[in-house]
Amino acid sequence: MAGKKRANGEGTIYQRADGRWEGAGYVLTTDGTSKRVRVYGATRKQAADKLTEKLADSHHGRPTPVTPDMTVGGYLMQWLTTVAVHRVRPTTYANYDTYIRRFLIPGLGRLRLAALTVADVRSFLDGIAAVCQCCAQGWDARRDPAHRRKDRRPRCCAIGNCCQHRVQPATVRYIRAVLSAALAHAVREELLHRNVASAVRLPTPRRTSYQPFTAGEARKYLYAAAFHRHGPLYELALRTGMRRGELLGLQWSDLDLDGGYLSVRRTLARTKAGMTFQPPKTEASQRKILLPAACITALRRYRQRQDLDRREAGDRWTDQDLVFASSTGRPLDPAYVHRQHETICYLAEVRYIRFHDLRHSCATLLLEQGVELVTIKELLGHARLHVTADIYAHVRPRLHRDAIEALNQALDPDQPDPDR
Repeated sequence: MAGKKRANGEGTIYQRADGRWEGAGYVLTTDGTSKRVRVYGATRKQAADKLTEKLADSHHGRPTPVTPDMTVGGYLMQWLTTVAVHRVRPTTYANYDTYIRRFLIPGLGRLRLAALTVADVRSFLDGIAAVCQCCAQGWDARRDPAHRRKDRRPRCCAIGNCCQHRVQPATVRYIRAVLSAALAHAVREELLHRNVASAVRLPTPRRTSYQPFTAGEARKYLYAAAFHRHGPLYELALRTGMRRGELLGLQWSDLDLDGGYLSVRRTLARTKAGMTFQPPKTEASQRKILLPAACITALRRYRQRQDLDRREAGDRWTDQDLVFASSTGRPLDPAYVHRQHETICYLAEVRYIRFHDLRHSCATLLLEQGVELVTIKELLGHARLHVTADIYAHVRPRLHRDAIEALNQALDPDQPDPDR
């Protein structure tokens, strides 16, 4: 079947022997040269529309990738090891590496980068949210049945008892964000002309429900922590709202116990390279914190205990000037901090909350005491006030109720008039 004659520069369209329609034309590539591209369709119109789109991209300065056979998986690993590694914090890089290897490469890795579509990304994200990851990743199946510990034996998916371990909505959004960051770089490098990941819209996840300590629970927790070897660490977490990494990275040179304050200058985190010091999370995280008198007293005693550890360790002591260290001066393992926090909750006979929720407990208790939001924002080291306001929005209804009750009491006609 003959087609209409097309003008110069519009390419050609013809019907193949197998009945499909093929369009061909020359487009600009990312290395400045031109090449002939081919598109296919079940009808002449489909082939013409595809070819027109290719030619329009070229005419509008959106060149075709010179490496059309590069896969999504190959590009992601190249971006991770040559771009992301120099631009993000080591802990963020470790997260990127985990999500790329565990989710993105198995799900999208075989697709051609140039052919990746919004529909591909949307289907992938919907898929990982809908399946049990223990089944999909084979986590339970990889347990060693010969291991002495019972909890290392197959116990759910590998024995046909699916545990329904699904990816949380916030994790799906993070995976999409990693892919979007990688594709945005491809757009800047003119490997792609569009970031298809950024076009995918995901439902807004429900706000995390925090369950901070009440004032009574906080008092019990502090009492139990006072008998722990590293009690000042947990006391600082609750009284100042410092992050775990900030506490573990604290050095004695950051403290002025006579002046009654400390300076947050670094964090300590576990990466693939081991325990490493990093800059604080944001610029606002580099802050000075006034210390309560109880913390100053506890830290003085803690330093005396550390001096004894140093003398007993002798040559085994590793001097990193860390405030919170092991009996040989080495950094505390974050997992150890969490386990001991759980023990303190048990000894204090209070409900267990996450270690990070000590930070939320500090902020919540301050809000309930009438401390201004901007002051709490500076204490916690948040970059923006709206971050503090969004996180602790759950406290506001209670404060509003107290304010209304106080106003009602003031307007009660039975109350004495203070102006008389």
